[in-house]
Amino acid sequence: MDISSLSRQLNMSVHELRSRIRDAGFRVSGKASKVDNSLAKEIISKLSGVTVVPVVEEKIGKIEIPPFITVKEFSEKLKKPVTEVIKKLIQSGVMATINEEIDAETATIIAADYSVEVEVQREAAAHGRLGTGYVQDFLSREEEANLSPRPPIVAVMGHVDHGKTTLLDTIRKTNVAATEAGAITQKIGAYQVEHQGKFITFLDTPGHEAFAAMRARGANVTDIIVLVVAADDSVKPQTVEVTNRAKLTKTPLIVAINKVDKPGANPDKVKADLSGLGVTVEDWGGTTPAVLISAKQGTGIDKLLEIILLMAEVEELRANPAGQVLGTVIDSHVSRGQGAIATVLVQNGVLKIGDPVVVGTAYGKVRSMEDAIGKKVKAAEPSTPVLLSGLSDVPEVGDILKVVGNVEEAKLQAVNLQKQERAKRLQSKSFLRADPKQRELKVILRAGVQGSLEALRDALLRLGSEEVKLNIVDQGVGEITESDISHAENTKSVILGFHTKASASALKLAKLRGVTIDLYEVIYELIEDVTSALLTMMPVEIQMVTLGRAKIKAVFRSEKESMIVGGEVIEGKVVEKKKFKIFRDKVFIGEGKIDELQQNRIEASEVGAGKEFGLKVLTKKPILAGDILEVFDEQVKKREMPAR
Repeated sequence: MDISSLSRQLNMSVHELRSRIRDAGFRVSGKASKVDNSLAKEIISKLSGVTVVPVVEEKIGKIEIPPFITVKEFSEKLKKPVTEVIKKLIQSGVMATINEEIDAETATIIAADYSVEVEVQREAAAHGRLGTGYVQDFLSREEEANLSPRPPIVAVMGHVDHGKTTLLDTIRKTNVAATEAGAITQKIGAYQVEHQGKFITFLDTPGHEAFAAMRARGANVTDIIVLVVAADDSVKPQTVEVTNRAKLTKTPLIVAINKVDKPGANPDKVKADLSGLGVTVEDWGGTTPAVLISAKQGTGIDKLLEIILLMAEVEELRANPAGQVLGTVIDSHVSRGQGAIATVLVQNGVLKIGDPVVVGTAYGKVRSMEDAIGKKVKAAEPSTPVLLSGLSDVPEVGDILKVVGNVEEAKLQAVNLQKQERAKRLQSKSFLRADPKQRELKVILRAGVQGSLEALRDALLRLGSEEVKLNIVDQGVGEITESDISHAENTKSVILGFHTKASASALKLAKLRGVTIDLYEVIYELIEDVTSALLTMMPVEIQMVTLGRAKIKAVFRSEKESMIVGGEVIEGKVVEKKKFKIFRDKVFIGEGKIDELQQNRIEASEVGAGKEFGLKVLTKKPILAGDILEVFDEQVKKREMPAR
């Protein structure tokens, strides 16, 4: 029980309670914020002089929840009042109302306060698109005895022109398996090389546009990152980006100091600059291996591959070849004659021709598979990249491939996810609820890669008009962080992320500060939503549409601001609750509003041409027999964003 709750129950201050607990001889730390429930009962009994009768509560040892659960549902599973759970959430820095969802991680923390263990449901497709962490979660639950060593998956990263492409080409040409010598390598986003009888899988990131979207989450499928740094150029912005990503994802890093054969090469400067980033190489007393290489000359390549294999041994990379087949899409496109094509990196099990699969919102049966050199294969083991066909649609980069029982089941899961994502997107356009009085939409852009950021920025800058303005307050590559939330709060901006994500701490802070974060995987959806938000902010234009004209034949009653009159519709129609203009001898007299409308003494919503009517009207201008009433409707003119 919380000390504060105990103090309220005993009707004394926390300070007084601590003092009396100490005087009563109870062994409770002076800084303790909680005491055991049984001890709390003893304290209450001693200090109040009332014997506490133990209340037998239903003990809940374990609950099962989905990855996301509403506060109401969570409180019901805990069998606790929802108000109590909300208080616990607030104390943990999470602002959530009764119908809002919290993630499983947050729920686990709150449940621990009640000594309840949480098991997160993972398998049900209804919980949404499987993330790249799904495979790691699944493997962590595999039986030790079923796991076997697998080849390491390596991403070669670094600043532009530091030699990533040359390094990969050199490795590929000099280390392909003997049976593949002379073969033309296909651009499928990944390939395998053999060294000392062991395989290494390289993710072919440099210059591969389709793989660009994976770079933001590339470390999720990557076992080892090889950071290429030019010896004559040292640390650059993308170098920093890679080191930060390695730290964030806790991915082992190997530094390849390239171009050591060039004049002006200074490997020691590279090591010193990396040390400033918190990456200290082994010969400087750190733990990060560094290899001096010349990708162009081919020197140092063997040593680099040896270190990769050694690191793979240390990391104990394993999978279950006989287990559930799982993989990650690292590239996808439409091929003429073959339809939807995907490059998949198999991570568990063995993928075979004919397997029924679900891949995000796509599904199908594996029709064909090719390896990196274009050779037809019938099966793909863990850490093997393959180009496959047979899917209903092009999956997204980063989607998880999963083999299921049959094609019907795969289709059902994919269609359910399509419906779920469509509904979720319609509900999540939070920044569309912009203040219509504002005339400027301020945004902070975050994208997974630089190329995506530039394309997105260029597209957004074409939006806006003289009436409303789109202001890109800040832009950058990488994960959305707490500093972005603070910046958005200070500048009254919304944060838009494309092919990136927000850290858990950033999401919590955004909720607390009321900052909007909207994440997108499809660029046209982002642009469409921003356009809608800008249109919402544009000044409303009201246009008057004439509905009909009527001639007044008689005035039955006249009061200060209302009248009862009769007449005939001479053109169009007269409609109840609509406004009208009064014309006398073609001269405009004033305006009014139809309050009630009758035809043949029966209430009517409208009366058409050639029919007589009775009206009760609201007007400050008196109406005379012979006047013409022009009935009109005020309609909001549909606005469009002008082309720029």
